[in-house]
Amino acid sequence: MYYRIIRNDMLKSKLITMTTMIFVAIAAMLVSLSAILVVNLSGSINMLMDQAKTPHFMQMHSGDIDARRLAAFAEQNSHVDEFQVLEFLNVDGARIVIDGNSLADSVQDNGFTSQSEKFDYLLDLDGNVITVSDGEIYIPVSYMKDGTGKVGDTISINGKKLTVAGFLRDSQMNSLLASSKRFLVSENDYAAIKDGGSTEYLIEFRLKDLSKIGAFETAYTSAELEANGPTITYPLFKMLNAISDGLMIAVLLLVSTLIVAITFMCIHFTLLAKIEDDYREIGVMKAIGLQVSDLKKIYLVKYAVIAAAGCTLGFALSFVFRGLLLENIRLYMGKSEYASFAFIFGIVGILVVFFAIIAYVNNVLKRFRKISAAHAIRFGTSQGKAAGAKHVRLSKNKLLNTNVFLGVKDVLARKSLYATMLAVLVISTFIIIVPQNLYNTISSKSFITYMGIGSSDMRMDIQQTSHISEKAAEIVKAMEHDGSISKYAVLTTKAFKAKTADGAEQGIKVELGDHSILPVQYFEGRAPAAENEIALSTMNANDLGIKVGDVMTLIIEGKEKDLTVCGTYSDVTNGGKTAKAVFSDESADIMWSVIYAKLSDQSLAEVKTLEYADRFPFAKVSHIDEYVAQTFGSTISSVGKASDTAIAVALMITGLIILLFMKMLVAKDSYSIAIMKSVGFTDTDITIQYISRSVFVLMAGMVLGTLLANTLGEALAGAVISSFGASSFQFVDHPLSLYLLCPLLLMIGSVLIATMLGTSGAGKIQIAANMKE
Repeated sequence: MYYRIIRNDMLKSKLITMTTMIFVAIAAMLVSLSAILVVNLSGSINMLMDQAKTPHFMQMHSGDIDARRLAAFAEQNSHVDEFQVLEFLNVDGARIVIDGNSLADSVQDNGFTSQSEKFDYLLDLDGNVITVSDGEIYIPVSYMKDGTGKVGDTISINGKKLTVAGFLRDSQMNSLLASSKRFLVSENDYAAIKDGGSTEYLIEFRLKDLSKIGAFETAYTSAELEANGPTITYPLFKMLNAISDGLMIAVLLLVSTLIVAITFMCIHFTLLAKIEDDYREIGVMKAIGLQVSDLKKIYLVKYAVIAAAGCTLGFALSFVFRGLLLENIRLYMGKSEYASFAFIFGIVGILVVFFAIIAYVNNVLKRFRKISAAHAIRFGTSQGKAAGAKHVRLSKNKLLNTNVFLGVKDVLARKSLYATMLAVLVISTFIIIVPQNLYNTISSKSFITYMGIGSSDMRMDIQQTSHISEKAAEIVKAMEHDGSISKYAVLTTKAFKAKTADGAEQGIKVELGDHSILPVQYFEGRAPAAENEIALSTMNANDLGIKVGDVMTLIIEGKEKDLTVCGTYSDVTNGGKTAKAVFSDESADIMWSVIYAKLSDQSLAEVKTLEYADRFPFAKVSHIDEYVAQTFGSTISSVGKASDTAIAVALMITGLIILLFMKMLVAKDSYSIAIMKSVGFTDTDITIQYISRSVFVLMAGMVLGTLLANTLGEALAGAVISSFGASSFQFVDHPLSLYLLCPLLLMIGSVLIATMLGTSGAGKIQIAANMKE
């Protein structure tokens, strides 16, 4: 009996059944995809770093090196498991020509190395340690993705020609956020090109216990070993590998959670609509003695079937889309060691959605207890209360026409009925705005200020060379006579020792210069202005156990110098452990120098970049827009895809929800509609009233949704971004898309069309059939 009742009911209401199943399928698909992507990303990163045997601690160093002293330190330190020093030949991009195109415009430090013997292996696309023959070269996988090179291309390095034999994965430098990229050549070819660049050393350690990285870093600093370059540890390598796809997954998780919430509302709508349609039949069944449990069972089984079908479809769809979403992860990091677990977690996600739906439906069906058999048989529909109607009177209305007024009045009179519709529109607005604002923010030029880089139009790096200060002065002299340069900042980085909160010593890179000219975003406090002040990156402040207002001690030429911490800022460059100060120092060697320039006319940025690059070949000159594109391009693309998907899903779901809500409302208001028709209201009048209701609720929903997106949404996005190293996060809004495009999409694309379709049945309501008692 139950089977026939449920089958006939589903055949009778095909649209509602199909719509509900689609909602469940979308929710199940997104939850399953989120679980699969999280597990695969984690597993792929772990497998890549295990296969490559990524160093736990790496110190980059330019200059002379004492290999014996380093080996002695490694042998004596109880934390060290393995130790090695690798050479990295840094070659100017203009001298690297791939298939006729040079890398002169690359913001990366491109260099060459031979395969490691102990650990830090460079892997091919199958995850195997590469063995390269003479005359061959393997290039970074990022250059395959952007089309820079392909297998069979000829690469010329200072005139020596090599053939691209394949592409490599580098567990250290895969990410575009890593400022260097390694090319792999044979030992003989490396020796042949060695004189064409400057040698940088990668001093690498694998530890017996990864948790002892902090203690080991302190020991390395205390030993005063080579440290003329960034220090990077295993957790930062892991974070750099995760950031691009991690942000996309974070957006997908947010959207998934909200879509599940909307799915419950959809089920709420459809269930209420079905109860309204069956109201008289429910009354009859109660009158002849059917128990509430029997009635609930009919509906519960129906929705169990719909939920099961939707979850199965959603799981199947997750297989269709996961290949596309996993493409970038598989390209850069390879297969996941948790691939089988990803499948299991996907199923778990589906089951959670299924059982949550069943529990929710069971809770909604409790209202059967409140239905009076006599009332249901007599009226054939529930009679809502008109509380609040007496406060709004047509006679006092001066602005709205009658139909618009009655529509608004109905919303105000039945607030609880429209609360769910309002919630859907708030969530939909949130889903559209938050991912879009996140995309706008990370794709804006100002986002680099969250990464420890000043806001500017042009950036010039001077490193891997001698006489850095003199060369920086040469550029400054040229800029002072260049009328197109409105302002500039020269920042030089030197290495010092700092005392931690517990008195231990730790290496620290301090950027000296005037930080007020082109400042970064500060999480707390401000830029240093006096010689006794210093600002720290958030990662450095956390490691040192120091906060704004504390006094920290630097050791300069064996003497202690007390500095007050005036601010903290975000930074993922140079290992994330940097500092900014304005004091003068002539004792420590300059590690590198960066010059930022702001132009009076930004349209000249590209021309000036080419001019300064040609005029000062010892500096790496970058147009800041190109710097952002090459550094954050992959991340921006991933979040952009997630944002577009969120908009499409939100619009589709909003339209379907409004359609179902209006159908339910028309069924519920059939008696009222019949009365209005009897006193002369036309079908067009009634349609305008319902559109007025939708637009009124839509306006309230968009206002609340926008406020929520710019408060809670910004906080959520900031929490995700800060986990990747950027604090003090604020959205960069595009007012045109936020205040014009979003309302138009929701109003025209979803709400108006859905309302008109949903109220089309109002014209078929017969006066006599719906007014008889």
